[in-house]
Amino acid sequence: MVIPHTFGGRLNFNSHLHILVSAGGLQESETRWVADLVFDKKGLMPMWRFALIAYLREALRASVLASDLSTGELQKVLTAQSERWWSVDIDHFESKEHFLRYAGRYARRPPIAQYRFVKVTDREVRFWTKNKKRKRRADTVCTPEEFVVTLADHVLDRYRHGIRYFGLLAPGSKARTSAALFVLLGQQKRLRPRRLSWAYSLRRDFGRDPLVDRLGQRMRWVRRLKPLV
Repeated sequence: MVIPHTFGGRLNFNSHLHILVSAGGLQESETRWVADLVFDKKGLMPMWRFALIAYLREALRASVLASDLSTGELQKVLTAQSERWWSVDIDHFESKEHFLRYAGRYARRPPIAQYRFVKVTDREVRFWTKNKKRKRRADTVCTPEEFVVTLADHVLDRYRHGIRYFGLLAPGSKARTSAALFVLLGQQKRLRPRRLSWAYSLRRDFGRDPLVDRLGQRMRWVRRLKPLV
């Protein structure tokens, strides 16, 4: 399960991935579960770097990689990236819930919280950020146009998903292997949880029922009015 995260505290573009990987795997050819897989950080880093750079180079040759840089400039960037050290951090979580509570925050929330805005006018947008070196807050000021351009970098393109699934969790793999997987692990497949309503989420997170009007009366659906124009 992969959750991309693109933004930093200053709305800067700081792209990295939060990945949930099983500590075991399914050997389909032998129909058995392989437990206690070992993740070697020193070995995974160059493998991940090579796989990504090779993918981008292939996309560049196929002319499907969009960029403001020329082909030659992109080749130099990819070469430089293939020679530098990449940051790979591997940690073990006690449960899936631990990971999902941490990484799930980046899947559905906007890049900046509303309470961080200090001032918004027709001429400027001012919001505070954390200065980690000085351990205090600092204001960032930009024009509305600059803010929209910066914010747009973190908005997913149409039909792009905030969470991607691979391996055993991929849609195609789940239909083929999930039944055998639960048998091998000796577990019962739990029912899919009921989808939470938007009203429930607002009550839980903000303590306010959106379906209760200012007079304290509960609103109900009556009908839809056709537009006048």
